[in-house]
Amino acid sequence: MTRWWSTASIRVRLTAWYTAVLALMLVVYATVTFVAVRHEFREELEASRADAAAAAAASPEERVEQQLGEILVVLVFGLPVIVVLAGVGGYLLARRALAPIDHLAGEARRITADRLHERLSVPNAHDEIGRLAAVINDTFARLESSFDQLRRFTADASHELRTPLSVIRGIGELGLGETRTPAEYKEAIGSMLEEVDRLTRLVDTLLQLSRGDAGTVRLSPEPLDLADLARDVASSLAILAEERRQRLQVDAPQPVPVRADRLVLRDAVANLVDNAIKYGPPESPIGITVRADTIEASLTVSDQGPGIPAEHRDRIFDRFYRVDEGRSRGAGGTGLGLAIAKWAVEANGGQIAFVPAAGGGAFRITLPLFAATMSLGAVAAAARSPQPR
Repeated sequence: MTRWWSTASIRVRLTAWYTAVLALMLVVYATVTFVAVRHEFREELEASRADAAAAAAASPEERVEQQLGEILVVLVFGLPVIVVLAGVGGYLLARRALAPIDHLAGEARRITADRLHERLSVPNAHDEIGRLAAVINDTFARLESSFDQLRRFTADASHELRTPLSVIRGIGELGLGETRTPAEYKEAIGSMLEEVDRLTRLVDTLLQLSRGDAGTVRLSPEPLDLADLARDVASSLAILAEERRQRLQVDAPQPVPVRADRLVLRDAVANLVDNAIKYGPPESPIGITVRADTIEASLTVSDQGPGIPAEHRDRIFDRFYRVDEGRSRGAGGTGLGLAIAKWAVEANGGQIAFVPAAGGGAFRITLPLFAATMSLGAVAAAARSPQPR
Protein backbone atom coordinates (compact mmCIF):
# COMPACT_ATOMS: atom_id res chain seq x y z
CA MET A 1 0.00 0.00 0.00
CA THR A 2 2.80 2.39 0.92
CA ARG A 3 4.63 1.65 -2.32
CA TRP A 4 1.49 2.21 -4.39
CA TRP A 5 0.81 5.49 -2.60
CA SER A 6 4.34 6.77 -3.20
CA THR A 7 4.16 5.99 -6.93
CA ALA A 8 0.59 7.22 -7.49
CA SER A 9 0.03 10.35 -9.54
CA ILE A 10 -0.87 13.66 -7.97
CA ARG A 11 -4.35 13.39 -9.47
CA VAL A 12 -4.96 10.02 -7.82
CA ARG A 13 -3.62 11.19 -4.46
CA LEU A 14 -5.71 14.37 -4.55
CA THR A 15 -8.79 12.29 -5.36
CA ALA A 16 -8.07 9.86 -2.51
CA TRP A 17 -7.51 12.66 -0.01
CA TYR A 18 -10.66 14.47 -1.12
CA THR A 19 -12.75 11.30 -0.89
CA ALA A 20 -11.35 10.31 2.52
CA VAL A 21 -11.88 13.73 4.02
CA LEU A 22 -15.40 14.03 2.59
CA ALA A 23 -16.30 10.51 3.78
CA LEU A 24 -15.07 11.31 7.28
CA MET A 25 -17.11 14.49 7.32
CA LEU A 26 -20.20 12.62 6.13
CA VAL A 27 -19.76 9.93 8.79
CA VAL A 28 -19.44 12.55 11.50
CA TYR A 29 -22.43 14.43 10.11
CA ALA A 30 -24.57 11.27 9.89
CA THR A 31 -23.62 10.23 13.42
CA VAL A 32 -24.42 13.62 14.87
CA THR A 33 -27.69 13.75 12.92
CA PHE A 34 -28.75 10.31 14.09
CA VAL A 35 -27.92 11.07 17.72
CA ALA A 36 -29.78 14.39 17.57
CA VAL A 37 -32.89 12.85 15.96
CA ARG A 38 -32.84 10.02 18.44
CA HIS A 39 -32.61 12.46 21.32
CA GLU A 40 -35.57 14.46 20.00
CA PHE A 41 -37.64 11.35 19.54
CA ARG A 42 -36.79 10.19 23.06
CA GLU A 43 -37.89 13.50 24.52
CA GLU A 44 -41.12 13.39 22.54
CA LEU A 45 -41.69 9.85 23.71
CA GLU A 46 -41.20 10.79 27.36
CA ALA A 47 -43.62 13.71 27.01
CA SER A 48 -46.25 11.50 25.37
CA ARG A 49 -45.87 8.93 28.14
CA ALA A 50 -46.53 11.54 30.80
CA ASP A 51 -49.81 12.60 29.16
CA ALA A 52 -51.12 9.32 27.73
CA ALA A 53 -52.55 6.34 29.53
CA ALA A 54 -50.34 3.43 30.50
CA ALA A 55 -52.15 1.06 28.15
CA ALA A 56 -51.49 3.15 25.07
CA ALA A 57 -47.86 3.93 25.96
CA ALA A 58 -46.34 1.11 23.91
CA SER A 59 -47.71 2.27 20.62
CA PRO A 60 -45.74 5.60 20.39
CA GLU A 61 -42.54 3.82 21.41
CA GLU A 62 -42.84 1.31 18.61
CA ARG A 63 -43.47 4.08 16.11
CA VAL A 64 -40.36 5.98 17.32
CA GLU A 65 -38.16 2.89 17.09
CA GLN A 66 -39.49 2.21 13.59
CA GLN A 67 -38.74 5.76 12.46
CA LEU A 68 -35.23 5.63 13.93
CA GLY A 69 -34.63 2.36 12.13
CA GLU A 70 -35.71 3.86 8.82
CA ILE A 71 -33.40 6.84 9.36
CA LEU A 72 -30.49 4.52 10.20
CA VAL A 73 -31.12 2.43 7.05
CA VAL A 74 -31.13 5.57 4.89
CA LEU A 75 -27.87 6.81 6.42
CA VAL A 76 -26.11 3.44 6.16
CA PHE A 77 -27.07 2.75 2.54
CA GLY A 78 -26.91 6.36 1.40
CA LEU A 79 -23.41 7.03 2.75
CA PRO A 80 -21.52 4.72 0.29
CA VAL A 81 -23.41 6.24 -2.65
CA ILE A 82 -22.43 9.73 -1.52
CA VAL A 83 -18.81 8.64 -1.04
CA VAL A 84 -18.68 7.19 -4.59
CA LEU A 85 -20.17 10.34 -6.04
CA ALA A 86 -17.69 12.40 -4.01
CA GLY A 87 -14.80 10.31 -5.37
CA VAL A 88 -15.93 10.78 -8.98
CA GLY A 89 -16.40 14.48 -8.41
CA GLY A 90 -13.00 14.75 -6.72
CA TYR A 91 -11.31 12.98 -9.62
CA LEU A 92 -12.93 15.30 -12.15
CA LEU A 93 -11.93 18.33 -10.10
CA ALA A 94 -8.34 17.09 -9.74
CA ARG A 95 -8.18 16.33 -13.45
CA ARG A 96 -9.37 19.79 -14.33
CA ALA A 97 -7.04 21.43 -11.81
CA LEU A 98 -3.98 19.49 -13.05
CA ALA A 99 -4.68 19.82 -16.77
CA PRO A 100 -2.32 22.85 -17.05
CA ILE A 101 0.52 20.73 -15.65
CA ASP A 102 -0.04 18.12 -18.38
CA HIS A 103 0.02 20.96 -20.90
CA LEU A 104 3.30 22.31 -19.46
CA ALA A 105 4.84 18.83 -19.51
CA GLY A 106 3.93 18.42 -23.18
CA GLU A 107 5.42 21.80 -24.10
CA ALA A 108 8.58 21.20 -22.06
CA ARG A 109 9.06 17.80 -23.69
CA ARG A 110 9.22 19.45 -27.13
CA ILE A 111 11.98 21.88 -26.09
CA THR A 112 15.33 20.27 -26.91
CA ALA A 113 18.90 21.58 -27.03
CA ASP A 114 18.23 22.95 -30.53
CA ARG A 115 15.02 24.75 -29.46
CA LEU A 116 16.08 26.43 -26.24
CA HIS A 117 14.83 29.76 -27.60
CA GLU A 118 11.25 28.54 -27.16
CA ARG A 119 9.36 29.19 -23.94
CA LEU A 120 6.38 27.69 -22.13
CA SER A 121 3.08 29.51 -22.43
CA VAL A 122 1.88 31.19 -19.23
CA PRO A 123 -1.93 31.67 -19.32
CA ASN A 124 -2.08 33.08 -15.79
CA ALA A 125 1.15 34.38 -14.31
CA HIS A 126 -0.41 34.91 -10.86
CA ASP A 127 -1.42 31.36 -9.90
CA GLU A 128 0.80 28.45 -8.86
CA ILE A 129 1.00 26.95 -12.36
CA GLY A 130 1.94 30.32 -13.82
CA ARG A 131 4.72 30.79 -11.28
CA LEU A 132 6.00 27.28 -12.03
CA ALA A 133 6.02 28.02 -15.77
CA ALA A 134 7.88 31.30 -15.14
CA VAL A 135 10.58 29.47 -13.14
CA ILE A 136 10.95 26.87 -15.90
CA ASN A 137 11.22 29.63 -18.51
CA ASP A 138 13.96 31.30 -16.46
CA THR A 139 15.78 27.97 -16.34
CA PHE A 140 15.51 27.61 -20.12
CA ALA A 141 16.84 31.16 -20.53
CA ARG A 142 19.90 30.36 -18.39
CA LEU A 143 20.46 27.13 -20.32
CA GLU A 144 20.20 28.98 -23.63
CA SER A 145 22.74 31.54 -22.44
CA SER A 146 25.10 28.78 -21.25
CA PHE A 147 24.81 26.91 -24.55
CA ASP A 148 25.47 30.11 -26.51
CA GLN A 149 28.53 30.86 -24.41
CA LEU A 150 29.76 27.30 -24.89
CA ARG A 151 29.33 27.54 -28.67
CA ARG A 152 31.10 30.90 -28.80
CA PHE A 153 33.87 29.61 -26.55
CA THR A 154 34.41 26.54 -28.75
CA ALA A 155 34.45 28.59 -31.93
CA ASP A 156 36.76 31.26 -30.47
CA ALA A 157 39.12 28.70 -28.94
CA SER A 158 39.34 26.85 -32.25
CA HIS A 159 40.08 30.10 -34.05
CA GLU A 160 42.74 31.14 -31.54
CA LEU A 161 44.44 27.75 -31.75
CA ARG A 162 44.23 27.61 -35.52
CA THR A 163 45.97 30.95 -36.08
CA PRO A 164 49.36 30.09 -34.54
CA LEU A 165 49.18 26.56 -35.92
CA SER A 166 48.66 27.96 -39.41
CA VAL A 167 51.61 30.30 -38.93
CA ILE A 168 53.85 27.44 -37.76
CA ARG A 169 52.75 25.28 -40.69
CA GLY A 170 53.36 28.11 -43.14
CA ILE A 171 56.84 28.79 -41.79
CA GLY A 172 57.69 25.09 -41.89
CA GLU A 173 56.45 24.63 -45.46
CA LEU A 174 58.34 27.75 -46.55
CA GLY A 175 61.54 26.48 -44.94
CA LEU A 176 61.22 23.06 -46.61
CA GLY A 177 60.36 24.52 -49.99
CA GLU A 178 63.95 25.39 -50.86
CA THR A 179 67.42 25.31 -49.41
CA ARG A 180 68.18 28.31 -47.21
CA THR A 181 71.10 29.67 -45.25
CA PRO A 182 71.61 28.75 -41.57
CA ALA A 183 70.67 32.30 -40.59
CA GLU A 184 67.36 32.03 -42.42
CA TYR A 185 66.63 28.66 -40.83
CA LYS A 186 67.47 30.16 -37.44
CA GLU A 187 65.07 33.03 -38.05
CA ALA A 188 62.33 30.61 -39.12
CA ILE A 189 62.83 28.48 -36.02
CA GLY A 190 62.70 31.61 -33.87
CA SER A 191 59.38 32.62 -35.44
CA MET A 192 58.01 29.15 -34.85
CA LEU A 193 59.09 29.26 -31.21
CA GLU A 194 57.29 32.59 -30.76
CA GLU A 195 54.08 31.01 -32.01
CA VAL A 196 54.66 27.99 -29.76
CA ASP A 197 55.05 30.34 -26.80
CA ARG A 198 51.76 32.00 -27.72
CA LEU A 199 50.07 28.59 -27.94
CA THR A 200 51.53 27.62 -24.56
CA ARG A 201 50.26 30.79 -22.91
CA LEU A 202 46.83 30.28 -24.45
CA VAL A 203 46.59 26.66 -23.31
CA ASP A 204 47.84 27.53 -19.81
CA THR A 205 45.23 30.28 -19.54
CA LEU A 206 42.46 27.97 -20.70
CA LEU A 207 43.54 25.34 -18.19
CA GLN A 208 43.53 27.92 -15.41
CA LEU A 209 40.01 29.05 -16.33
CA SER A 210 38.85 25.45 -16.59
CA ARG A 211 40.21 24.61 -13.15
CA GLY A 212 38.63 27.75 -11.77
CA ASP A 213 35.23 26.78 -13.21
CA ALA A 214 35.58 23.28 -11.80
CA GLY A 215 36.54 24.62 -8.38
CA THR A 216 39.76 22.61 -8.23
CA VAL A 217 42.07 25.58 -7.67
CA ARG A 218 43.18 25.66 -4.05
CA LEU A 219 43.56 29.21 -2.81
CA SER A 220 45.87 30.18 0.02
CA PRO A 221 44.36 33.34 1.49
CA GLU A 222 46.66 35.37 3.68
CA PRO A 223 46.78 38.92 5.06
CA LEU A 224 48.43 41.23 2.55
CA ASP A 225 48.83 44.91 1.86
CA LEU A 226 47.00 45.90 -1.33
CA ALA A 227 49.19 48.99 -1.69
CA ASP A 228 52.33 46.86 -1.54
CA LEU A 229 50.85 44.49 -4.13
CA ALA A 230 50.14 47.42 -6.46
CA ARG A 231 53.74 48.65 -6.17
CA ASP A 232 55.01 45.12 -6.83
CA VAL A 233 52.98 44.79 -10.04
CA ALA A 234 54.03 48.26 -11.20
CA SER A 235 57.68 47.39 -10.65
CA SER A 236 57.34 44.13 -12.61
CA LEU A 237 55.63 45.74 -15.62
CA ALA A 238 57.64 48.96 -15.64
CA ILE A 239 59.84 47.68 -18.49
CA LEU A 240 56.78 47.20 -20.72
CA ALA A 241 55.64 50.73 -19.99
CA GLU A 242 59.10 52.11 -20.73
CA GLU A 243 59.02 50.57 -24.20
CA ARG A 244 55.98 52.77 -24.95
CA ARG A 245 57.38 55.70 -22.94
CA GLN A 246 54.49 55.47 -20.51
CA ARG A 247 54.56 56.35 -16.81
CA LEU A 248 53.21 54.00 -14.15
CA GLN A 249 51.94 56.11 -11.24
CA VAL A 250 51.02 54.32 -8.02
CA ASP A 251 48.85 56.34 -5.64
CA ALA A 252 48.78 54.37 -2.38
CA PRO A 253 49.51 56.70 0.55
CA GLN A 254 48.85 54.14 3.28
CA PRO A 255 48.69 50.36 3.77
CA VAL A 256 45.35 48.76 2.86
CA PRO A 257 44.95 45.32 4.47
CA VAL A 258 42.97 42.60 2.68
CA ARG A 259 42.87 38.83 2.94
CA ALA A 260 43.41 37.06 -0.39
CA ASP A 261 45.60 34.65 -2.30
CA ARG A 262 48.53 36.86 -3.25
CA LEU A 263 49.52 35.08 -6.45
CA VAL A 264 45.97 34.82 -7.80
CA LEU A 265 45.14 38.44 -6.97
CA ARG A 266 48.45 39.56 -8.45
CA ASP A 267 47.49 37.91 -11.75
CA ALA A 268 44.29 39.98 -11.81
CA VAL A 269 46.09 43.27 -11.16
CA ALA A 270 48.85 42.41 -13.63
CA ASN A 271 46.29 41.68 -16.37
CA LEU A 272 44.60 45.04 -15.80
CA VAL A 273 47.90 46.95 -15.86
CA ASP A 274 49.06 45.01 -18.94
CA ASN A 275 45.82 45.96 -20.75
CA ALA A 276 46.30 49.60 -19.79
CA ILE A 277 49.84 49.53 -21.21
CA LYS A 278 48.70 47.93 -24.47
CA TYR A 279 45.75 50.21 -25.14
CA GLY A 280 46.97 53.44 -23.59
CA PRO A 281 48.58 55.92 -25.99
CA PRO A 282 52.39 56.29 -25.95
CA GLU A 283 53.84 58.78 -23.46
CA SER A 284 50.64 58.71 -21.41
CA PRO A 285 50.30 58.10 -17.65
CA ILE A 286 48.79 54.92 -16.24
CA GLY A 287 47.38 55.26 -12.75
CA ILE A 288 47.11 52.62 -10.04
CA THR A 289 45.11 53.96 -7.12
CA VAL A 290 44.57 52.11 -3.84
CA ARG A 291 41.99 53.33 -1.35
CA ALA A 292 40.01 51.98 1.62
CA ASP A 293 36.88 52.92 3.52
CA THR A 294 35.34 51.37 6.62
CA ILE A 295 34.40 48.06 4.99
CA GLU A 296 35.98 47.86 1.51
CA ALA A 297 39.33 48.20 -0.18
CA SER A 298 39.60 49.24 -3.81
CA LEU A 299 42.32 49.17 -6.45
CA THR A 300 41.70 51.19 -9.63
CA VAL A 301 43.78 50.93 -12.82
CA SER A 302 43.15 53.86 -15.17
CA ASP A 303 44.52 54.85 -18.56
CA GLN A 304 43.92 57.45 -21.27
CA GLY A 305 43.11 54.96 -23.99
CA PRO A 306 40.05 54.87 -26.27
CA GLY A 307 37.84 53.45 -23.53
CA ILE A 308 35.11 50.88 -24.07
CA PRO A 309 31.90 51.78 -25.93
CA ALA A 310 28.69 51.30 -23.97
CA GLU A 311 27.42 48.53 -26.27
CA HIS A 312 30.47 46.37 -25.46
CA ARG A 313 30.62 46.79 -21.69
CA ASP A 314 28.27 43.91 -20.88
CA ARG A 315 30.56 41.41 -22.61
CA ILE A 316 34.07 42.65 -21.91
CA PHE A 317 34.59 39.90 -19.31
CA ASP A 318 33.48 37.14 -21.71
CA ARG A 319 36.21 34.79 -22.83
CA PHE A 320 37.84 35.63 -26.17
CA TYR A 321 35.72 38.76 -26.49
CA ARG A 322 37.49 41.74 -28.05
CA VAL A 323 36.20 45.24 -28.66
CA ASP A 324 38.63 45.68 -31.58
CA GLU A 325 39.58 42.32 -33.10
CA GLY A 326 42.41 43.53 -35.31
CA ARG A 327 44.00 45.78 -32.71
CA SER A 328 43.81 43.14 -29.96
CA ARG A 329 45.44 40.46 -32.10
CA GLY A 330 48.12 42.88 -33.21
CA ALA A 331 48.94 43.62 -29.59
CA GLY A 332 49.34 39.92 -28.91
CA GLY A 333 46.22 39.55 -26.80
CA THR A 334 44.03 36.47 -26.66
CA GLY A 335 40.88 38.03 -25.23
CA LEU A 336 41.26 36.10 -21.95
CA GLY A 337 42.97 38.69 -19.74
CA LEU A 338 39.79 40.24 -18.34
CA ALA A 339 38.19 36.81 -17.93
CA ILE A 340 41.18 35.71 -15.84
CA ALA A 341 41.02 38.94 -13.82
CA LYS A 342 37.31 38.49 -13.14
CA TRP A 343 37.77 34.92 -11.96
CA ALA A 344 40.77 35.80 -9.79
CA VAL A 345 38.97 38.69 -8.07
CA GLU A 346 35.73 36.78 -7.50
CA ALA A 347 37.63 33.75 -6.20
CA ASN A 348 39.00 36.03 -3.47
CA GLY A 349 35.54 37.32 -2.57
CA GLY A 350 35.77 40.61 -4.48
CA GLN A 351 34.22 42.30 -7.49
CA ILE A 352 35.62 43.91 -10.63
CA ALA A 353 33.92 46.48 -12.86
CA PHE A 354 34.66 48.90 -15.64
CA VAL A 355 34.43 52.57 -14.67
CA PRO A 356 33.86 54.89 -17.65
CA ALA A 357 35.69 58.20 -17.58
CA ALA A 358 36.26 61.13 -19.89
CA GLY A 359 39.43 60.67 -21.92
CA GLY A 360 39.91 57.00 -21.09
CA GLY A 361 38.59 54.39 -18.72
CA ALA A 362 39.40 52.42 -15.60
CA PHE A 363 38.87 49.03 -14.01
CA ARG A 364 38.16 48.90 -10.31
CA ILE A 365 38.71 45.93 -8.00
CA THR A 366 36.87 45.96 -4.66
CA LEU A 367 37.66 43.56 -1.83
CA PRO A 368 36.46 43.24 1.76
CA LEU A 369 38.74 45.13 4.11
CA PHE A 370 40.63 42.75 6.35
CA ALA A 371 39.23 43.41 9.84
CA ALA A 372 42.00 42.26 12.14
CA THR A 373 43.09 43.44 15.55
CA MET A 374 46.64 44.00 14.38
CA SER A 375 47.72 47.40 13.20
CA LEU A 376 48.00 48.31 9.54
CA GLY A 377 51.75 48.30 9.78
CA ALA A 378 51.72 44.82 11.27
CA VAL A 379 49.47 43.59 8.47
CA ALA A 380 51.83 45.07 5.88
CA ALA A 381 54.79 43.40 7.56
CA ALA A 382 52.95 40.07 7.67
CA ALA A 383 52.04 40.40 4.00
CA ARG A 384 55.68 40.98 3.01
CA SER A 385 56.92 38.02 5.01
CA PRO A 386 57.01 34.64 3.19
CA GLN A 387 53.96 32.45 3.73
CA PRO A 388 53.96 28.63 3.50
CA ARG A 389 51.89 27.42 0.53
